[in-house]
Amino acid sequence: MSVATAEAAVETVQRKLREAGVKYAMSSFVDLHGNIKTKFVPLAHLSQMAAGSELFTGAALDGLPQDISDEELSARPDLDSAVQLPWRKEVAYFSSDLYHEGQPFEAASRNILKRQLEAAKELGFTFNLGIETEFFVLKDTPEGPVEVSDRDNLSKPCYTAPAALDNFDWLTEMVEAMNEMGWGVYSFDHEDAQGQFEIDFKYADALTMADRAVFFRLMANEMVRKHGYFATFMPKPFADRSGSGAHFNMSLADIETGENLFETDDDPRGCGISKLGYQFIAGVLKHAPAICAVIAPTVNSYKRLVRKGSMSGSTWAPVFVSYGNNNRTNMIRVPLAGGRVECRAADISGNPYLGAAIILAAGLEGIRDNLDPGEPHTENMYNYSEAEIISNGLGLLPRSLGEAIEEFAADSLSREVFGEKMYNAYIDYKSQEWDEYQAHVSEWETKRYLKFF
Repeated sequence: MSVATAEAAVETVQRKLREAGVKYAMSSFVDLHGNIKTKFVPLAHLSQMAAGSELFTGAALDGLPQDISDEELSARPDLDSAVQLPWRKEVAYFSSDLYHEGQPFEAASRNILKRQLEAAKELGFTFNLGIETEFFVLKDTPEGPVEVSDRDNLSKPCYTAPAALDNFDWLTEMVEAMNEMGWGVYSFDHEDAQGQFEIDFKYADALTMADRAVFFRLMANEMVRKHGYFATFMPKPFADRSGSGAHFNMSLADIETGENLFETDDDPRGCGISKLGYQFIAGVLKHAPAICAVIAPTVNSYKRLVRKGSMSGSTWAPVFVSYGNNNRTNMIRVPLAGGRVECRAADISGNPYLGAAIILAAGLEGIRDNLDPGEPHTENMYNYSEAEIISNGLGLLPRSLGEAIEEFAADSLSREVFGEKMYNAYIDYKSQEWDEYQAHVSEWETKRYLKFF
């Protein structure tokens, strides 16, 4: 793009935002956790911001590996990503790419995903992604956090109408804001746990969807805060309730025609996906333990990835490295209509750029190497005994963050996707998180052992 063309693009965006009442712009990116970091500029300075005027010290942030003596990181906004904040109309948000010494910063999350999207492009593919957003909305009380509605008291509260209606004000504010931004909300409901909700919106290309997913967490917290509540994206905030997933619904499309390459009317296995789709699944399953460290990235994530543990009788989360048809007990599910695959191990605490990048890389490997995932599991996987697990040769997802990080470190795909600096930074940070958790003495331990002996 020439200098004149770039300046004209900035002026066009600037004019549209000014006409919409915007006064300030955010140059934003995410840290290792997918949390948004930003600087603000007056809208009159958008051209400087677009040229990378806003500088950030990576050493001050998690997962942006820099020494304090290094040149700062420069955030260059993606002009096509501009979003007017629904709750603060005078501000526009831009997803940005980080640069270092004039080149894309290897360890930046968005750049990591863009590298894998380029790899897909070289094979003729566009990676389409939908992320289901599950989360809790609670209010603080002297006794601790509680659900907003006093009618949210069923042992099986999934889809309950009264509790959803009691939360309708903030729910519809969010839905209307998302639709104004063109996200295409098609469903929202009270989910499986007390205080839990889900808002589903139309899929997009993976970069756009990752941008939206990180913005969603910011938006949800800001909008419910006006009502005196808070949103939590902790995967498993309550031991006796279901956790919050962020199921990845994925397909590859022809980069020229947009045709969904996972769709087929001829699937002898009966799941409704093409050979290409099965190859993609096989690649994901091959690297599932390492992938788990990225899409289930916290100590708490592994309290969700268990068979039981909620009032409704199931966590609805996978524990096996397996795939199946419209069967929610597998890690990879092919929904009833076919044409896409759903990864159910991902939770809402993940960094969607990193999660999408490593899953896509694994799927592309499956395609390149013509891998096959075997026959689908249509049975209830939760019913397997330990002996049956062994006899069927079933692989298990990691049972803890510590185990997941060991798998991530041992898998060459991790280093290939993340790059050397981010690979090491991710392992270092998550290993420390696991060590701190192991050293912590919990209330459960004190109650059980203090006077036990």
